[in-house]
Amino acid sequence: MRSFLLTSLMVITLSITSFAGEGMWLPLLLGQLNESEMQAMGMKMTAEDIYSVNQGSLKDAIVHFGGFCTGEVISSQGLLLTNHHCGFGQIQSHSSLENNYLEDGFWAMTKEQELPNPGLYVTFIVRIEDVTERVNSVLKPEMAPKERQSATDKILEDIKSSLTKEEYQDVSIRPFFNGNQYFAFITETYNDVRLVGTPPSSIGKFGADTDNWEWPRHTGDFSMFRIYAGPDGKPAEYSEDNVPMKPRHYLPVSMDGVEEGDFTLIFGFPGRTNEYLPAVAMDQMVNKLSPVRIRLRDRSLAILDQAMRDNPEARIQYAAKQASIANGWKKWKGERLGIEATDAIEKRLQMEQDFIAAIKADEDLHEAHKNLLPEFDYLYNKIEPLAISRDYVIEIVYRNVELFRLTTTLKRYLNIYKNNGIDALEERLPGLQSYLEEFYKNYNPKIDQKIGKVMMEVYHKSVVPIHQAPYAKDQLEFASGDVELLMNKIFGNSFLTKGDFMLEILSEYPAKFFEQLEGDYAYQYINELLSFSEETIFNPYNEVNEQIQDAQRRYMAALMEVFPDRRFYPDANSTMRVTYGQVDGYSVSEDETYEFATDLDGVIEKYVPGDYEFDVPAKLRKLYEDKDFGEYTNDEGRVPVCFLGSNHTTGGNSGSPAIDAHGNLIGLNFDRTWHGTMSDINYDPEICRNIMVDVKYILFIVDKFAGAGHLVEEMTLVHPKQ
Repeated sequence: MRSFLLTSLMVITLSITSFAGEGMWLPLLLGQLNESEMQAMGMKMTAEDIYSVNQGSLKDAIVHFGGFCTGEVISSQGLLLTNHHCGFGQIQSHSSLENNYLEDGFWAMTKEQELPNPGLYVTFIVRIEDVTERVNSVLKPEMAPKERQSATDKILEDIKSSLTKEEYQDVSIRPFFNGNQYFAFITETYNDVRLVGTPPSSIGKFGADTDNWEWPRHTGDFSMFRIYAGPDGKPAEYSEDNVPMKPRHYLPVSMDGVEEGDFTLIFGFPGRTNEYLPAVAMDQMVNKLSPVRIRLRDRSLAILDQAMRDNPEARIQYAAKQASIANGWKKWKGERLGIEATDAIEKRLQMEQDFIAAIKADEDLHEAHKNLLPEFDYLYNKIEPLAISRDYVIEIVYRNVELFRLTTTLKRYLNIYKNNGIDALEERLPGLQSYLEEFYKNYNPKIDQKIGKVMMEVYHKSVVPIHQAPYAKDQLEFASGDVELLMNKIFGNSFLTKGDFMLEILSEYPAKFFEQLEGDYAYQYINELLSFSEETIFNPYNEVNEQIQDAQRRYMAALMEVFPDRRFYPDANSTMRVTYGQVDGYSVSEDETYEFATDLDGVIEKYVPGDYEFDVPAKLRKLYEDKDFGEYTNDEGRVPVCFLGSNHTTGGNSGSPAIDAHGNLIGLNFDRTWHGTMSDINYDPEICRNIMVDVKYILFIVDKFAGAGHLVEEMTLVHPKQ
């Protein structure tokens, strides 16, 4: 039996062991798990250089940007680099037809010209602590999921209050390996973050949706901000008296360029991955749920794309929204293709057979884990119809129709008003007023109504009848079954589509605002639809999903128990991670091979005059014609633009620094290849690649194109290869 078990272990180790480049690793554990492999791949640093609590290290230059992206400090004066698409909301908020920073770019030539961004923040990690033993001390194997969660919540609060920190620091504790481990993060958050510079969208978003998730890529996806601190150097709210913060560490910038095979390290805050799902879950996600989301966004994007091409004002209003919707839409398409191309579901099924063989070889393991995979089959079959209807409702109400989403936000305020009166909202009203002003600044009810029409057509045709709200069906019947007529009534009769009028009432008569809101047609329509969905879709879904999450926790623990020699890495959960790889191209087939880098020649080749995706600014064309490249060329005399790496990245890694073997900045992560978007659920070293802007292109644009050489002078430029 021992011989059979060893054979099975060898099989599964070969089939699911992490490859070099795979994995999102906690930085404090690199010395134990990864340092030797990283150095064998070419890294010249130590684990202490990357993560240290006793001295400045790479981690001290990395920030969680706004809670959704990554950024890095690149000067001693708090200069911050992130993606253009990460700063897009702030760039858009400062833009108008008169000062169109989206179209023209923006560069502060002095610190006084830098633009404040209310609500934007960056968070540094001070230290990370393993608190698993303290959590496990109160957990018992026989606990039911709700009892286990209640005990976990209580002990986590106790741990948070007991950890040593400064008054201006915070603590968050996050679960890892589906709740089998816990780590505490002590953080510092700065709320004064100002826009320093951004290239025009014709550079920062070059290729737009056509090139999104694609390779070759030629996008200068970067923007610059600056972090400000109070006069005492500590985090502070915005004030004219604030000063540029002094980081514990900032990244020097390498001027030596990249070559194929160079070591690359990506440091950041990846959002979410699910690398240990059973095959039944992977199949459901890719083949049942993604088609629902893709289908709905197909229709929404067709309307947005046409409106943005026809109307310059709509292009400003909907630039960020359209990009957000399109990003997921195209990612899901690529994910399906990657799963199919690599036969990933079949490989996951084979891995599960290896797991079964391994536990059968040990009586105790078999008794403990024999029901896990059958339990998954049962639960995922049970949740599937609920999950499909849930995705329809979420996409329609919360993702694609702005008016519908607005009602869900306002409902929270209305509930407070109904339960406690207008006085209970006194402190919240300025925030609501600000939110609505920003909403209506970029809202076009005619465009939104067109989207509402196509969304509700899908709702009534595709959501199973038992999950369709009776109120919604009645309203459609009253409109003679004509969805367009129904949307005319909803949008036409709702005061929520009339921004100026609505803001005036809220400002002068807040109580009347909420009274009118409760009787508003659009509010009633969505409130009834969601109330029914809550009862028949969301609540039953959550009950089954709770069981799935508990089974996933037990399955994760089983994998680690059955295969103790394997290095497991935790799924991404928006906490600080390190991933490492090398500069590398890839091949899908003999006829489809991709080089590792692109250059400015490719930008000019793609140039389409006047096209909002592929236009090229006149000044950039002139620099190219004159070969006025400065010191920002590669060995062939060309300006590099983007390059590929084998690093394992996901959403949230946008804006992550690409760091060389010595700890210097060489690029800026912003995307993955279409073939590799499946890496969120199945990393394949053959085709999974991340895309980075070459730092030389960033400096070329800042210096030669924007004339903001003072920002380059602020950085520390180095030549580690020389």
